[in-house]
Amino acid sequence: MEEMKIALKVHEKDNVATIFAKDVRDGLVLVLRDPKGTEEPLRVIRDVPYGHKVALADIRSGDSIIKYGERIGVASRDIRKGEYVHIHNLDSMRGRGDLPAGKERQHGI
Repeated sequence: MEEMKIALKVHEKDNVATIFAKDVRDGLVLVLRDPKGTEEPLRVIRDVPYGHKVALADIRSGDSIIKYGERIGVASRDIRKGEYVHIHNLDSMRGRGDLPAGKERQHGI
């Protein structure tokens, strides 16, 4: 029997979920679970490592990335539903060190 692969959406505002499975490959359909216990299928785009993020809806460049109900950064390009979300398409604004003091707050982070 094949192991069920899951992703968890922790907060109702989240637009990304965390992968809790190994060997999540491009095209795999996994089970997305939300805080209410609802499950639905989600097809992933690109391989996604354990503990990393996947988009729950299409996200446009410049839109906020929300995880745990908090804004963790902005999309640096358009991201499709099911796509791997990481440094190649996400600009984090927290603790970067390359932004002038106060710039993080200007970005709403």
